[in-house]
Amino acid sequence: MKDGERMSEFHRTTTTFQPGAKTLPRAYYTSPDILEQERERIFARGWNLVGRDSRLAAPGDYFACTVAGESILVVRDREGTIRAFYNLCRHRGTRLCDESSGRFRDSIQCAYHAWTYALDGRLVGAPHMQDAQDFDKADHPLHQAAVATWEGFVFVNLSDRPPSFAESWAPVRERFARFGLSRLEVGHRVVYDVAANWKLVFQNYSECLHCPTIHPKLASVLPYQSGANDLVEGPFLGGYMEIKAPNVSATMSGSACGRLVSDDLGGDDRARAFYYSIMPNMLLSLHADYVNYYVIRPLAVDRTEVESEWLFHPETIADPASNMRDAIEFWDVTNRQDWDIVRQSQLGIASHRYAPGPYSPRESIPAAWDREYLRWMTAA
Repeated sequence: MKDGERMSEFHRTTTTFQPGAKTLPRAYYTSPDILEQERERIFARGWNLVGRDSRLAAPGDYFACTVAGESILVVRDREGTIRAFYNLCRHRGTRLCDESSGRFRDSIQCAYHAWTYALDGRLVGAPHMQDAQDFDKADHPLHQAAVATWEGFVFVNLSDRPPSFAESWAPVRERFARFGLSRLEVGHRVVYDVAANWKLVFQNYSECLHCPTIHPKLASVLPYQSGANDLVEGPFLGGYMEIKAPNVSATMSGSACGRLVSDDLGGDDRARAFYYSIMPNMLLSLHADYVNYYVIRPLAVDRTEVESEWLFHPETIADPASNMRDAIEFWDVTNRQDWDIVRQSQLGIASHRYAPGPYSPRESIPAAWDREYLRWMTAA
């Protein structure tokens, strides 16, 4: 029996492992078979964050991304609709586009035999196919994936029968409206290559018990015992932490890096920072003067790509007196500390002597994340 088959049977039948009580067994972090299961059962079925709609400012703008191991082109068509296409030609399967982003002028053309597609995916040109028996261009559009947008974020679902985004996201669709996320602009972007399993990134983000030892700067601004969790079960998990006075923001200086992201933020919001993990691949950090988010993409059992962008009010970006670097550096330093400790976690878990360890009450959110992960893995 392969590792993936053995572990799949394990999380269906075991009575000794109680999800949420202990960390996951070793194979969940080291088995290629389980990673393949995750691609099929989690990433191919879920609404995956792929980026901000601001990257698609005009018709023809596109960017490429990877979802569940598939290369996907996200394109704004001539009517302004955002679409997602599998990055392959319907003729002989050739990859259509090797660039990470750009703009298609009027169409998408395969470089191999010049099959040409409109920006809405219709096949509009197929040289010499007029002599092929029963050939109809209408039968060969680009393969599409479902697309949804929320607060300026773009999501893609590869399922043949994707669940309703509105229903799936009902618990949080209006929850963060006061932050005005759709109006914010990108002030900085970075892509990290993390030498650890993608689940370790989620689990690490979901608790701050490690903060005093790993993040002394962070702990001085956001004491790990402050705040509370308000989403404690399911695919949306997290809560807030209190900003310790005299700091007014989670920045290197403790000062605000610019104007409020929204005038709708109340007094409590201005003294707190909010952190949420969202299955299957999004981390969302909300602050009164900026927001940053993370897109998690597993590359291998021990390697994860993490894309992060910092969002600011347009006036902050335009104001030369603002100090966006204050917020960017705060989290870049913290992130790199996290990537190093999850790398060390990956190395330790790879040992055959590793065994699941107990979670403490301060690790209730990663324990809840494990339960939700196992629910996705065992869903019919």
